[in-house]
Amino acid sequence: MLTIYSDDHHLHHGRCELIDGQLLPCFEMPSRADHILQRVKHRELGLVQEPKDFGREPIQRIHSEAYLDFFQGAWDRWLEHGKDGDLLPYTWPARTLRAVVPTSLHGQLGYYSFDGGAPITAGTWRAAYSAAQVALTAQAAIQNGAHSAFALCRPPGHHAASDLMGGYCYLNNAAIAAQAFLDQGRNKVAILDVDYHHGNGTQSIFYERNDVLFTSIHGHPEAEFPFFLGYADELGDGAGEGFNFNYPLAAGSGWDRWSTALEQACCEIEHYEADVVVVSLGVDTFKSDPISQFKLDSPDYLLMGERIARLGKPTLFVMEGGYAVEEIGVNAVNVLEGFLKVSKG
Repeated sequence: MLTIYSDDHHLHHGRCELIDGQLLPCFEMPSRADHILQRVKHRELGLVQEPKDFGREPIQRIHSEAYLDFFQGAWDRWLEHGKDGDLLPYTWPARTLRAVVPTSLHGQLGYYSFDGGAPITAGTWRAAYSAAQVALTAQAAIQNGAHSAFALCRPPGHHAASDLMGGYCYLNNAAIAAQAFLDQGRNKVAILDVDYHHGNGTQSIFYERNDVLFTSIHGHPEAEFPFFLGYADELGDGAGEGFNFNYPLAAGSGWDRWSTALEQACCEIEHYEADVVVVSLGVDTFKSDPISQFKLDSPDYLLMGERIARLGKPTLFVMEGGYAVEEIGVNAVNVLEGFLKVSKG
């Protein structure tokens, strides 16, 4: 399986995030991708290539131009304030406030963010831009005939909406790749999000569309981030009604319950008759993940990959979460190896 990877992810290394009432070192760190790349090479999964640069245009098919302009220029504006620490929001347009775009840097940061977990540093734009190019390069490989590819993206993307960052995410790599498939002639794309946290950004982007089926297995939003999306009764709206399926599970769920939800999601994908599948590959479902509550073990990820392969569809894997750093490489590559085992017969 071809892996696309960029060293640019090292340019983004936030000093801290706001979590549990404290400013703590970021769980989303460069070593996450480093461990995965090391495992890809150790297991001789296939070629590892750098991304091509497709420019900003395919990113703008998902994200608003105003949001991209803000994100790309935020750090330079921060330096003009004489600051050099992480840029984090401290106010948001909550329900009782007006959703207007202020002129100030801090006001705009609050407007374009939904939490305090996505710090902007000197290299964040470049890292996120390169991650989108990683996804687009892997997408192009499948569009040109490959049955599968792995986009080793960092920072992750599935929490990012069209004009919102949050949850460690800035640009929605999976959504950008899905849209590229459609722009290049595919008629139906299915997204399977297996991250512990609901892919609220991806859902919101495609919620009123029927050319993308969104399915997600995740911790129940009654108790888990991002809290305000991911319920089972969210089925899509307008043309998208019936093309959104959430499978929220209780804390402590192991492979038995998790795999039942996976089977349900795969049945929806089979019924949809997608041309291609995009997997938002989060492995924070692991039993030792520091910020998640599921109990999957490393061998379970082989089974996950095998079931996805039985869909029989060209499949793009896009890296999302996973914060048990020592095990992240084993678990992510286990999914890919399980997929290859079945797809190669």
